[in-house]
Amino acid sequence: MSTFTENVHRVVKGIKKGQMMTYKAVATAAGNPKAARAVANLMAKNYNPDIPCHRVIRSDGALGGYNRGGETVKKEILQKEGAIL
Repeated sequence: MSTFTENVHRVVKGIKKGQMMTYKAVATAAGNPKAARAVANLMAKNYNPDIPCHRVIRSDGALGGYNRGGETVKKEILQKEGAIL
């Protein structure tokens, strides 16, 4: 696993329930502000329940995809956690 991937996982693990970060913000916090697409790809391949990838959204406010049931499931999970959408 690359250092960037480890950093992304660390950042995403730190997102608290009810909060969200954009792919770009995660990329920046992980050390590469131009790697938002790479963050999206990492989240699409994430099946580790300890990494709450559903809390990462697009910069335009759209939820983006979710590999465990699509955008509808992502929205439901975020709402249950108290996120303001």
